[in-house]
Amino acid sequence: MISTKTPTGMWWGLLGVVAFSFTVPFTRVAVEGLSPLFIGAGRAVVAAVLAALALAVTSQRFPSGLQWFRLAVVAGGIAAGFPLLTTFALTTTSASHGAVVIALLPAATATAAVIRGRERPRPLFWVLTAVGVIAALAFALVQSGGFGALHWADLLLLGAVLAAAIGYAEGGLLARELGAWQTISWALVVASPVMIALTALSLGSGIPSATPVQWLSFAYLGVVSMFLGFFAWYRGLAIGPMAQVSQIQLVQPVMSIAWAALLLGESMSWTTVVGGLAVILCAGAAVRVRLNPPSAS
Repeated sequence: MISTKTPTGMWWGLLGVVAFSFTVPFTRVAVEGLSPLFIGAGRAVVAAVLAALALAVTSQRFPSGLQWFRLAVVAGGIAAGFPLLTTFALTTTSASHGAVVIALLPAATATAAVIRGRERPRPLFWVLTAVGVIAALAFALVQSGGFGALHWADLLLLGAVLAAAIGYAEGGLLARELGAWQTISWALVVASPVMIALTALSLGSGIPSATPVQWLSFAYLGVVSMFLGFFAWYRGLAIGPMAQVSQIQLVQPVMSIAWAALLLGESMSWTTVVGGLAVILCAGAAVRVRLNPPSAS
């Protein structure tokens, strides 16, 4: 439990993580009545409209030169890759299963940051990261019934983790130049032409028919998961201490699994519990090793 002496940045970071923790369960609800393409692309369009308004109202300066290309990388990972891949994956797998595989994200983000920042972490970092990947794959194999039965959903989820990790790492660097919330907002705007086209494509057969609960879930994904959640998360990172705030994300899969059980009635099997704990512990250890390099002799 966070004490009253916890820095403000930790509270903002926790608020962002709580907002993100509903993403997987609500996506699972939405795909019961809406097409995965409409959800994955449409939520980005909703967020892009809000982002454009925020940028215009606050008169933010335009990015320049290479920053546009880097924003495209962030957009490809966070605004397009992660939402589309996870949405398609969750049409055929449970929210709790998806949360366990996505638990690799903190370690994957740390790895992407290491590569992008040309860092040289201790060998233990790579060992722990590899163990985390193996744990996630083992979990997916056990629940799928073996190598021959490994579901496409698991490959989509792993692709989503890779996309988000690249987007987070590049976005973290770019935020130092453009500002935290401005970076995600510009990335959403950059992605909007493609996302609008995909949304229009998904509406080729007409306006989708869904229940009010499914529409509310979609609204949450667009307004909170893709936009407002990033405001709290990036504000927490900006206030810092960044090293401590970033590790709060490790509790996100635990929350997602809990929401899946409470809101969707999904069963908590022993493989889900053990697999989730293994992946989270490995990710946490890898992130901690990266954030605490050995002191120079």
